[in-house]
Amino acid sequence: MGYIIPVLKERFKNSKIIALHVDDNYKDNHFDIPVLYTTENSKVKKFLENEVPEIDSDKIRIIEWRPSLTFYKEAYLSLFSLVVNFLKRFDAGRRTTAVFGKRWLKNFFKNLKVVKKTLLYRQTSLPVIVTGAGPGLEQALPLIAKMQETCLIIAASSSFLSLSSHGIHTDIVIATDGGPWALRHIYPVFRNNSSKTESVLAVNLCAALPSQSTDMPFLIINDGSYWQSIILNKLGIPSVVIGQKGTVIATAVELALLLSSGNIYLAGMDFSIRDIRTHVRPYAFDNIFLMQANRLRPFYSQSFTRSKLLKEGGSMDIYAAWFADQIQTWPKRIHTLTNKKEKTIKNTKEIFKEQNINEDPDLFYKRGIDALLTGINNPEYEEMIIKELFPLLLPDKKTSPLIEAKQDLIKALHETLE
Repeated sequence: MGYIIPVLKERFKNSKIIALHVDDNYKDNHFDIPVLYTTENSKVKKFLENEVPEIDSDKIRIIEWRPSLTFYKEAYLSLFSLVVNFLKRFDAGRRTTAVFGKRWLKNFFKNLKVVKKTLLYRQTSLPVIVTGAGPGLEQALPLIAKMQETCLIIAASSSFLSLSSHGIHTDIVIATDGGPWALRHIYPVFRNNSSKTESVLAVNLCAALPSQSTDMPFLIINDGSYWQSIILNKLGIPSVVIGQKGTVIATAVELALLLSSGNIYLAGMDFSIRDIRTHVRPYAFDNIFLMQANRLRPFYSQSFTRSKLLKEGGSMDIYAAWFADQIQTWPKRIHTLTNKKEKTIKNTKEIFKEQNINEDPDLFYKRGIDALLTGINNPEYEEMIIKELFPLLLPDKKTSPLIEAKQDLIKALHETLE
């Protein structure tokens, strides 16, 4: 009933307090703090995303009122589980942002020089197959091969090599990873593409993209942030808006929902490890281990070590929990891949329309930087852009007053893009 809140406010004067309840039976005595009264997944997630500040996870504490467990039972456990899983993802996201924030921003502006052809789209009714790189994809490959003429295929870049090795043409390859290792998944796209069977690259511009992708058509994914939206709008780059997700697979499913009103089939989304197998075969990273293999360090020993580290890291469990929560919010036309037959023959030319946008890469790059600086100096947008970019460029610096924060951010931006 909120009795502890005044005590917490007095003892931890600089802390933010929020409260979550299973139901709305106790609406009094909350002393003007943010409160939520529900166990509904999407509402809890939105509430926490809005109210939990961008701080290190070791500064966040959950204080339980344990008698609630006796009364509410499963409902209480469900709410508690939602909070714990959110904080795990929050912590993983914070650590990732601290490490990769500057790289993401560099990638964004570097890729402005790469993108020359973008795509407009109109929604189709074709069924869509979305593939991840889990080991379970191998079992689905024969069926995907049979269905490829009647379904739009959207592949996480990490699954492209396996699909192409089985003679399957991928319509859309999606890439959102900003790390340099991600390039190994995209290189096979160029080796296996021809003028007659060219794939579309669906990317967030923060992703790592090779220079060879200059001549490919892009379907740009905008994460909905102010800074990305301002730049893309100023440069006249069309995009689809898909918020940041826990995994590229979730982004691929959201893209499928936008592109088609038909059924969506999922394959290779294990989020688990099968014995020592972490991914489908072939897989772009396998060559690294094969080249390092010798009598004292055989390939299977390396695979065992890798699977062990992935299990101990817990990332698979976080992704699986996130995906389990997310899938409840999606329409009921998402299925695992079965022997269902689709009859309509696809024609991707009816879905996508290509347009040229970038005749001078250096000028395009400069215009992008100018657009961001204009946005930062616009009183209407400056606070939101600073809030978005500060954790990317200055993860170790405490947020300061707006004027000082803007100066720090502009300085960091110039240093990052030098």
